[in-house]
Order: sequence, then structure tokens, then C-alpha cells
Amino acid sequence: MYNENEKRNVTVSQKGNAIQPAALNIHQLFPSRTKDECLMELKKNPSIYRTYLNWPDKWKSRFLEFMEGKKSLPLTYDPFFKKLFNPDVYPERLSRLISSIIGTNVTVKCILSNEDSMLPSTSLLLLDIIVQLEDGSIANVEIQKIPYTFPGERMSCYSADLLLRQYTRVKGEKGSTFTYQDLKTVYTIVMFENSPNECKTADLADIYLHHGKAAFDTGIDLRLLQEYYVVALDVFRKSKYSKDINELNAWLSLLTATTMDDLAALISDYPWMETICMDMSEYLYHPEEVVTMFSEALRKLDENTVNYMIDELKKERDEAVTALAEKNAALAERDATVSEMNATLSEKNAEIARLKAQLAERNK
Repeated sequence: MYNENEKRNVTVSQKGNAIQPAALNIHQLFPSRTKDECLMELKKNPSIYRTYLNWPDKWKSRFLEFMEGKKSLPLTYDPFFKKLFNPDVYPERLSRLISSIIGTNVTVKCILSNEDSMLPSTSLLLLDIIVQLEDGSIANVEIQKIPYTFPGERMSCYSADLLLRQYTRVKGEKGSTFTYQDLKTVYTIVMFENSPNECKTADLADIYLHHGKAAFDTGIDLRLLQEYYVVALDVFRKSKYSKDINELNAWLSLLTATTMDDLAALISDYPWMETICMDMSEYLYHPEEVVTMFSEALRKLDENTVNYMIDELKKERDEAVTALAEKNAALAERDATVSEMNATLSEKNAEIARLKAQLAERNK
């Protein structure tokens, strides 16, 4: 879309035999372009342009804002995240992100397939990536757009699914030599764009990282394998602690960055983030790839929106069934009461009739 030499037209400094980029202005990385210039370039590829035209207006605008150099890529969506955090290309990035969340230095060994999961697709899931760490442990990193129903129960199921899949895989590899000590920790990491109400209480107003694991109330120390991390991205944006300079805040600032000012502040606080921003800016010169990523993100969002609507309809149906059952129970109880009253009334009428008969007998 743009002349790539335009981006390369930055000051460089000599250091030994290597040429090092000088400190870059954010608008050198993301040069401004007009909407007409962007669309003109898209039209050179009719197939890509037709794909763009079929998007909702909101997605068209978001795409153009990136191509015009106004906004960053939406990294909380699966295709964009995996482009910039692919461990095969950038082995250290996902490792550092996970390390900053769990508070322990880990190295991502590989991405694991999610096809053998026994769980259905989660409503409004923006990102889902499962990785095996160098020590054999497994981490599932997810980003949710909205707080789904029963988040604690669902996280428990995800963790159980991960643990069972690890058991099946390791037992298959070890065969007769397998022992339960061969199993490693499974980390379930869920980041919410809009976190559950449980994360937004007054006493948690500035807390955006929550860690949980099972423990015995007597204090006995048994090696349990499931750990959970909840990251509230919306709380992070407003937290007074988000401006503290540390590794976790660096990655969360990247994931929540939207504007060029956000990226400029990120690079100012964390100069090592410049490389990631440079990699992001490379896509300005490959609009076809950006269109493909937006299309994939939209497809997945549409699919999960349908699943979410189904979940909500099932919830409404179950609530209606419960309400009807309660109403029927109340009616049955009322009917039983009426029947009991009628029986009592019949008994009293019979008693009255008996007394009248006695009285009539005496008056003869």
C-alpha cells in the first residue's frame, strides 16, 4: 500500500559493523495516509476489495484506522496476536508474557493443537492458544470479550480438560514407565476485555491480576497441578498501578493499546517494545494480509456470537422453565389448599347435617 522505502527513510547510526536504527518517532513507524489512498490501493486487488466491502461498517472503519496510521492492530483478537506472538518466529515474546503473569520464568516450547478438546467453543472468545512449556507444563491463554456465565465453573472445566489431555499424551509417550509424577502444572490464564462483576468490587478497584489454586485448610503440602490466573484488562486501563514500570504492565499496555499515542507512550516507557511495534507497522505494506487477519477475526467473532446467543437463549429457556415449574408448584399448592379447605368444608357440612338430623329427631 505504501512505498516501503518511505518507512526505511529513517535516521540510522553506525555501531561497530552493524547499522542500528536510531530512536524512532511513532509516526515514522506508522505514517499517516488518507482514506482515499488506502482504498485506492485496496482496489488494485479486486478480490481483497470485495472482501473488505462485505465487512460491517465498524470493521471497515477499524481496518482503515490502522492503514491510515491512526490506530494499532487489535492484538486481543486471535489472528493478530498469533502473528506477533508466534513462538516459531518470536520465541521469547509469548514466554515473557506468560512469565510476567505467573511470576515465574518459563520458556514456551511449542503450540499445542486444541482439536482434541472435549469442551465446546466458548462464547465471544477472542483468543485461545495452548502452549507446552520447556518443563513440560501446559498453559492455556485466552482472551474473552465479555464475562461469560459461571466463569469459575468454566475455568475449572478448562483446567480439567488440559490436565486430562496432558495425562493421555504423557501416559501414551511413557507407556509402562508412566507415573503421576510425570505430570506437570497446567496454567489456565483468562484475560477479560470486560471482566466479571466479581473483579470490579470496591476493594478490587485497582487490582487486575488474580491468582488462584487449591489448598488444604490444614496446611498440608500436596503437589496439586492446577493453577488459575484472571487478568482484568478493563480494570488495568483505569488502575493507578498500570503506570508502574514492570514487565507485566508492559505486555498489558501493548495488548490494550489502541491509538498511536498509546504506542508512543509504550515505547517511551519500554524501549524494547519498539521492535514489536516495528513488526506491527510492517503490515501497513501488506494490506492483503491485514484483510485476511480482519476477516478471520470477524469470522471467529460471528461464530462465537452465535454460540453466545444460543447460550443466552438456553439460559432464558431454562429460566422460563424454572419459573413455570415454580408457578405450577404454587398452583398445585394452592389447589391442594383449596382441596383441603373443601374437604374441611364438606366435613363441617356433614356435621351440620348430622346435628340438624339429631335436632329434628328430638323435635318429633
